[in-house]
Amino acid sequence: MTKTAPHHPLIYSYLKKYQEDPTSRIFAPLAEAYRKAGLIDEAIDIAREGLRIHPTFVGGKVALARALFDKALYSEVIELLGAVVQDVPDNLVAQRLMAESCLMLGRVAEALSAYKMLLYFAPQEPETAKLVRELEAQAYQKGTLVLRTDPVADLSGFQEKSAQDAMHEAPDLKRSRWIRRIELLQEMLQRVERYRALVNRPNTQAETSSAS
Repeated sequence: MTKTAPHHPLIYSYLKKYQEDPTSRIFAPLAEAYRKAGLIDEAIDIAREGLRIHPTFVGGKVALARALFDKALYSEVIELLGAVVQDVPDNLVAQRLMAESCLMLGRVAEALSAYKMLLYFAPQEPETAKLVRELEAQAYQKGTLVLRTDPVADLSGFQEKSAQDAMHEAPDLKRSRWIRRIELLQEMLQRVERYRALVNRPNTQAETSSAS
């Protein structure tokens, strides 16, 4: 259980509500208030207690992940948020925590995937776009991104459906297909970029030789 809260009005307010109903979801903002006050261990404790009651609560997982990240427990952040970024890919806080945790552990390809998803939902962020380009170059140099010559993966997810079929399709199935489409588009874009780089490289070398 958490230690005695400091004389912080926000923590006191959340803690009072939490003590009145320990089964409520107020534990998430309480954990975040603890984290912002620098009480990281207390934030982790309260978030874990809450998630035992609400194991699927995304807000609680994100609150715990923030505190774990501040404690440099990056592997735990990745394990905690893996399902979150799959089920709720537009949760930008979760995507960024996942990306930065992977980056801190040197898992460049995974960090790149998370940053690309983040950029997809927030294309107005130039810093993210710059980081994606840098990570792509780094991943390509390490061989984790390569130009593949095998046939493109199954594109059945792009088949058109009637409006009636789309309306009656299960939400989970629609989300799964939507995520798959994004992955396929990313994969095709990577192939095009790698192909252009390989095609342009001999021309550049030839021009250099002619000039000399």
